[in-house]
Amino acid sequence: MTVTEPPGATGSRPRTELEVLGACPLDCPDTCGWVVTVRDGQAVGLRGDPRHPFTRGALCVKVNRFLEQAAAPDRILHPLRRTGPKGSGRFERITWDEALDEIAGRLSQIIDEHGGEAVWPFWGTGTLGYLQGLEGSPGRRLFNVLGASQHDDTICSVAGSTGLKYTMGTSAGMDPEDLALSKLIILWGTNTLTSGHHLWKFIQRARAGGAHVVAIDPVRTRTAQQADEHLAPIPGTDAALAFGLLHVIIGLGAEDRDFLDRHTIGWAELRERVTEFPPERVAAITGLPAEAIIALGERVARTRPTAIRATMGIQRHAGGGNALRALACIPGVTGDWSRPGGGLSYSTGGHFPLDHAALVRDDLLARPTRTLSMTRLGDNLLDLDDPPVKALFVIAANPAASNPDQNKVRRGLAREDLFTVVLEQFPTDTADYADIVLPATMQHEHVDVHNGYGHLYLVWNERAVAPAGECLPTSETFRRLARRLGLTEPSLYDSDEELAGQLLGSGHPRLTGITLDRLREEGHVRLNVPKPFLPFADGFPTPSGKLEFLSTRAAREGHDPLPDYVPPAEVTDTERAARFPLVLVSAASHHFLNTVFGNNPELRRRAGAPSITLHPSDAAARGLTGGERVRVGNDRGSFEAVVEVGDRVRPGVAATTKGHWAKLTGGGNVNATVAERDSDIGGGAVFHDNRVEVEPTEPPPAP
Repeated sequence: MTVTEPPGATGSRPRTELEVLGACPLDCPDTCGWVVTVRDGQAVGLRGDPRHPFTRGALCVKVNRFLEQAAAPDRILHPLRRTGPKGSGRFERITWDEALDEIAGRLSQIIDEHGGEAVWPFWGTGTLGYLQGLEGSPGRRLFNVLGASQHDDTICSVAGSTGLKYTMGTSAGMDPEDLALSKLIILWGTNTLTSGHHLWKFIQRARAGGAHVVAIDPVRTRTAQQADEHLAPIPGTDAALAFGLLHVIIGLGAEDRDFLDRHTIGWAELRERVTEFPPERVAAITGLPAEAIIALGERVARTRPTAIRATMGIQRHAGGGNALRALACIPGVTGDWSRPGGGLSYSTGGHFPLDHAALVRDDLLARPTRTLSMTRLGDNLLDLDDPPVKALFVIAANPAASNPDQNKVRRGLAREDLFTVVLEQFPTDTADYADIVLPATMQHEHVDVHNGYGHLYLVWNERAVAPAGECLPTSETFRRLARRLGLTEPSLYDSDEELAGQLLGSGHPRLTGITLDRLREEGHVRLNVPKPFLPFADGFPTPSGKLEFLSTRAAREGHDPLPDYVPPAEVTDTERAARFPLVLVSAASHHFLNTVFGNNPELRRRAGAPSITLHPSDAAARGLTGGERVRVGNDRGSFEAVVEVGDRVRPGVAATTKGHWAKLTGGGNVNATVAERDSDIGGGAVFHDNRVEVEPTEPPPAP
């Protein structure tokens, strides 16, 4: 909409005001539609799109400060070349021509000497867009032509996604909006009011219809405080709890036998597995009272429809993949998969039939190349050979702050023989290790396509203003680099609009009528699916077409064909548990999104210094009363935090939040303590499978 304002009393010239539709790019299931107000070429306002059925006009406390962040004085506006030691953050300004010449020259030399696999493009979740961010891996066409190593983005959701695919054939379950139809909602390992608060209005609608809300979380979060009931299991014991609930349901004879007979495989085998988890054993594993397990099992048994909402935090431990497999079995046993408002919601991403293959063009690879795990960055930089990683491109990622085993990652990034290029907006912990930093546009300065992983809407982001300084869209950066390398593959030079058209061109019925022109005009479009949506009304996308309690695919890939409880690795290691007796959970901050906004002064003020919450009994055992500065650590590393004492956590569990920039908080953050170790399935990260000890940084004063 364009509005021309009349001259004011001072005789000022008319001002042109535009409202430009866009989308939040950040790593959140809500993928909000937003509206940027532009006056005389400047972005002067930002609000949630009131027409978007999920956003409904509201943004979060973080994104409300997006335009302030874009105008921050520490924004990187020009290409930079390192002048000091790696990690020092000392750079000089250079031109784009100088930057591209240096990158092209170094890349050519590295490929000549070591081959294309010595190059690793490392994409992160700083933006999830298909043109500029993780979903579309910008520059992947170029890296495919160069024969670079493939990047496996294992850090976020892969364990749970892979586990769900064994059972359901997809990680995409129920439409989160259909929680409004549920009578029992279990928020399992998810803090909705901090990490995707737009879902709460659908939960509230269900409550108005009599729904009961249960939060299962080791920490009494904002969401748990608002739930009708809160269970706090020992971290990493979720699969055992799921089996305990099934034990109660089956014991009551409440299984949906018709659904089991017609729509599942492996029921007899699963039923036998469940017998291994009576409530008394599950109580010993989870630390929950057997009575609470029985009571919730009985509630699930008698309440239809029941919906389970689980997000990524639940699967960041040694048994994360099996935990999601077990959760997906519950609506299979109760038959909730066949009922509106019933089932499991983890991610809706798999429901979008976009032509990802046409976007990334893996057919441009002359031969298959190795795949490197994002979660194993430290190992891959320090130990890999044949060839070693000699060039690292970090794109919308901050692994020096966000990856496990932070100290190992930093040792890898500090290699003088590693040529590192970082595409960034701010001087992050990772940018300090770069040889070349390239300035990237922010969301309102480029175009992009987004899908929600917590709803069923495609969203178009229109460019609202010109890029700041010399910033470029990431897609354009790689077009220019391809030209500087002298590459002739025509698809390397496709425009953003051409890329978007290819992405939307799969021909799938869910995309019928959703053209780029329509998406651009309307801002957001729902997939062509019914409302309410029963995703498996025509069968599950498994080899059998049924829900597979027993998965032959899992067996072929070396896993138990049935879901099982895999205990946390640092619980079963009794010697380690004795040395480091506290299980540390590092959940999402209410004020940062991963490490995005970790440099925003106002959000840092609101978040406060890094803190660690201890149960009163654990604090007393260490002579702590609250407010002390302590060292939280283990043999991998440590960070400093301020003690908070309270019953938000159970004895033996400590809680902190992620997202702090290490260089702004005294050197390290929580990820200095986390192991660079894989989960049971998919190679996922194990951020919540982590034991520490807490010690005062200074001895207490003498009495």
